[in-house]
Amino acid sequence: MPDKTVLIVEDEENLAEALRYNLEREGYNVLTARDGDSGVSTSRRAKPDLVLLDVMLPKLDGFEVCRILRRETSTPIIMLTARGEEVDRIVGLELGADDYVTKPFSMRELLVRIRNILRRSGPTEAPERLRAGSLDVNLNSYTATLEGRQLELKPKEFGLLALLMGNRGRALTRDQILKRLWGYDFVGDGRTVDVHVRWLREKIEAEPSKPKLIATVRGIGYRFDG
Repeated sequence: MPDKTVLIVEDEENLAEALRYNLEREGYNVLTARDGDSGVSTSRRAKPDLVLLDVMLPKLDGFEVCRILRRETSTPIIMLTARGEEVDRIVGLELGADDYVTKPFSMRELLVRIRNILRRSGPTEAPERLRAGSLDVNLNSYTATLEGRQLELKPKEFGLLALLMGNRGRALTRDQILKRLWGYDFVGDGRTVDVHVRWLREKIEAEPSKPKLIATVRGIGYRFDG
């Protein structure tokens, strides 16, 4: 399932790395956090598509993290725990977790659960048009207009604009953008994305040096805020 980001909130280093390795092999983009506080802050900043959340965490436990995230977002949450008591599973599910997996677990089974949850939570129909104020992108005709004036966009600029607008409010990493627009075999680096963002800002921003539509997310990538 391309272009999906999974946040792993797990303080056990070996397990976190095993999860990262297997998820990246499946094509997911992976972020990690080692305690509850950083799990909450990373989720708020990066807006992942799914959170793998350990229950026993430093600073904030997984139940509290789940409670906080569920107040703020509908992002799917799978809770991971070494404790198998029924009451713990009930608490996690009542707090809004989408699934509950007891350690040790089958990595293959977990990957299937992740894939199924993401499939259920994904959009059912792709939009034909994307709009933000006077900016209008037609995905069928591959045209974009700003204040009624057609924009002269190169194919990669159009693809970048459509990708960012289609994920409005969500931070996309440079690696996500590269994989989606340039493909997995592309040998360049994140500077390619930076250059295309600069070109795009020059065409859609009132003040390209003070962008209001395409925001830079420090340490992550870019986010469309229009």
